[in-house]
Amino acid sequence: MTPANSYDWTYLADTVMGGVSEGNAALHGEALRLSGSVSTENRGGFIQARTALPDGLPPAATALRLRVRGNEQRYFIHLRTTGSRLPWQYYQAGFDAPLDWVDVTIPLADFTPSGGMLRARIRPEDIRSLGLVAYGRDHQADVSLAALGAI
Repeated sequence: MTPANSYDWTYLADTVMGGVSEGNAALHGEALRLSGSVSTENRGGFIQARTALPDGLPPAATALRLRVRGNEQRYFIHLRTTGSRLPWQYYQAGFDAPLDWVDVTIPLADFTPSGGMLRARIRPEDIRSLGLVAYGRDHQADVSLAALGAI
């Protein structure tokens, strides 16, 4: 797995569409920490740290492996591909982030498209970005990602 600090992360929130969620994403040693307040007011409901994956994943990849910890809440990975043309198009899969560091494996087959205009399945080589996301409900987010890789 590759340490999270090897990637260039960008913070995004629902404020780009009128939402009121607030947070930040910062590196702490090798780990990326995403924290803040997620609010569904004004049709919002997310904070996110995203990194580009311009070369995609190896074509033979079948899963993502993450080393995470958090506040015992559910978080999500959003993948955008060469077919994700609109800002709201992505593939999503969830994971639970316990208090202590744990390795989580998410099969690519578990990622579901955000709408009907995307392919049903992800081709690993078509992935162009990965987002660590607190999403979909009012809550205090606190999740860290130490490393990620493909298997």
